[in-house]
Formats: sequence, C-alpha cells, structure tokens
Amino acid sequence: MGPPLKLRAVDQEDLEVLSACLQDALVPVQDMRFLKDERRFVMVANRFCWENLGGTAEQDDTREGTADDAPDNAPDNAQEGTQTAKAGAFERVHCGITFEHVSHVQARGFSPGAAADQGRLLEVLAILVEDGALTVVFSGGAAVKLEVDKVEAFVQDMGEPWPTLWRPRHPMDDELDRDGGTR
Repeated sequence: MGPPLKLRAVDQEDLEVLSACLQDALVPVQDMRFLKDERRFVMVANRFCWENLGGTAEQDDTREGTADDAPDNAPDNAQEGTQTAKAGAFERVHCGITFEHVSHVQARGFSPGAAADQGRLLEVLAILVEDGALTVVFSGGAAVKLEVDKVEAFVQDMGEPWPTLWRPRHPMDDELDRDGGTR
C-alpha cells in the first residue's frame, strides 16, 4: 500500500490521469452535491485502488464472478464481469472529489433529488473534457455534466483502504485475455 492519493487537475492532461484513477469508483447518488453558492460540485466515491495491484493480485487464484456472487450494493452492470481473489488481494478506499468553478450541473440517467435514486450506486467510467464543460460518465448511460469557467479538480483519499474480493472487469479485458494480450 502506497501513500494516500492526492491529485489536482488543471487541464485536460491532468484530468485524464484523474479519470484513470477514478475508473470503476462507486458513487452513491446521495453523496453528490452541487454547492451553488461556492460554485463547487463534490462527491464521495468508493475508489478501487488500481495503483496497488502491482503483479501480486493478477497472480492470485482468480475466477469469474456471477451476479449471484456480487455484493448486494454493486451496480447492476458491475455484477457481471467482476473477478474475485484471495482475501486482501484488492483494495478500495473512500475518496473525496471536488470540481471548482462550476456554474451549472445537469444529470442524465438519474435524478439526484429523487428519493428512488438516493440509494443508487453509480460506477465511474471516465471524466471527459468538452468546451466549457466536464462530464463524469457513469456506466448504464448516466452522466453528470458540469459547466465550468476553467478546469480545476481535486481528488483525495480519505481514511485507510480496506480489502475487497472484487476486481472490476471490462469486456475489453476479456477480449485481450482471449487474444493473448493483443487486440
């Protein structure tokens, strides 16, 4: 385990790094807020610690998980294609994410204020930079578009990582595995 992650992004290149670190983070809808007076959008994520994999987790005895094996609070689309391993092989950590200089927020695929969506978990796929906007893209077609005056974002781990048996998997991973590492 390395030191807690603490990043600042001020341009597209920085956001690409931040996006990679947040891939597969689980974000409860109830843990997202637009602080309009502060021109800030914040969220707390359950971040998968990709940087801690090294070579050891990949060498553990792993198997494909099924929807029956997935944690109860996993997003529906995250249940298939997960991989389990020996206890302690993978880690997650709580992570605070802040986007500054936000003038407007639009949600797609979920309603932040709806009671039905408050218990919902969204899985981060990427953070995209568009003209005057940042878009946090989640699996299942959900997204949050943040209109910004300029790019400034912060990510900081909070607390200690905890072990998890679940490693996110993606269809492309499966294709690479079948093709011997090439596509």
